[in-house]
Amino acid sequence: MKHIKQVLALLGAVLLAALYLCTLIFALSDSPLSYDLLKISVAATILLPVLLYACILVARLNHRDDDD
Repeated sequence: MKHIKQVLALLGAVLLAALYLCTLIFALSDSPLSYDLLKISVAATILLPVLLYACILVARLNHRDDDD
């Protein structure tokens, strides 16, 4: 279980870094579509950590007796 948590944490960190990079690119680009993509990217940047935190809480509640 510990190895799975580490892999998921690394995956979450990589996704979050990619979202930050996309947000910066969309903010600096001058495409007509970039404003909508910027809004989506900012929303995903906020929602991804919230969802990851919720998954961690659910995993803790489901495996309360597990000694990791």
